[in-house]
Amino acid sequence: MSRRRIGRETFGFGDRRGRQRTSLDELAKLIDWSRIEAQLADISSSAKGEPAWPPLALFKALLLSVWYDLSDVKLAEALDDRASFRRFSGNEATPERTAFARLRKALMVCAFDKSLFEEIASQLKARAIKVKTGTLVDATIIVSASKEDDEGHWVKHKGKPAVHGFKAHVGADAALVEEVAITPANINDGRAGPAALPDDPGEVFADSAYRGRHFRDAIHAKGGTPRIIATAMWGRDERETLARLHAWNQPIHRVRGRIEKIFGAWKRGYGLRRMRWRGLAKASIQVRLTAIAYNPKRTLRIITAEAA
Repeated sequence: MSRRRIGRETFGFGDRRGRQRTSLDELAKLIDWSRIEAQLADISSSAKGEPAWPPLALFKALLLSVWYDLSDVKLAEALDDRASFRRFSGNEATPERTAFARLRKALMVCAFDKSLFEEIASQLKARAIKVKTGTLVDATIIVSASKEDDEGHWVKHKGKPAVHGFKAHVGADAALVEEVAITPANINDGRAGPAALPDDPGEVFADSAYRGRHFRDAIHAKGGTPRIIATAMWGRDERETLARLHAWNQPIHRVRGRIEKIFGAWKRGYGLRRMRWRGLAKASIQVRLTAIAYNPKRTLRIITAEAA
């Protein structure tokens, strides 16, 4: 398979001794990219009759598009303008914007988005995780690119307007997102929740939408312990019942509330307020790329805090 040549030996970004390091340089050092490159080795994102751009360079450019909330057009412009972007991605020349779309399609066809997510999460966990303290499970609704998207679905929560879109089900611990599953927005959290459970989840903290045997059995099957918000308990009177509910629920609320920071970062910082493309498969690619991009940033913050 022919590839375009982006020779690192020909990079001309100026005097390296004099330039200031950026956070992208630190992020680049967190991951063994050779293992990612090996997974992408058989992917071609070339147009007919043209040499392909190196898939690792395109994949790293897609991470930049998530971190900086850039469309394919804006990403190509940024790679043209910013030396730090070219240095991180390994692009000396600027790929045409259609190359990014072709890579996403190739990832979708080969289902590589999941294996790439797992590989990077595994590498980062070895750097940032010392002791697993439990798993937070929750879901967030993401508006579809178009109400005409037949694979999205309408959903309405009490007191809120109806939304047409998809739902990202996430399992995370105190540091990293460990599992992601994407469904139409109308799928019940408890029904889809098992797909968001990592192996050996420990204590699993979730809200009342996850109560029910289906999710509890999935937790037990993976050796975990459910810690799920209760909506009812037995007591001799109302006062005792409310006291028991508070004693059970309050510690769970304190822990599981941390996952909202992940969703907040995705939506406010990474542009996941709505889907960019139609269809469940493309929605899955967008959400997983967002999760892949989130984990290195979170790991770098942890490592920096520990070193301070």
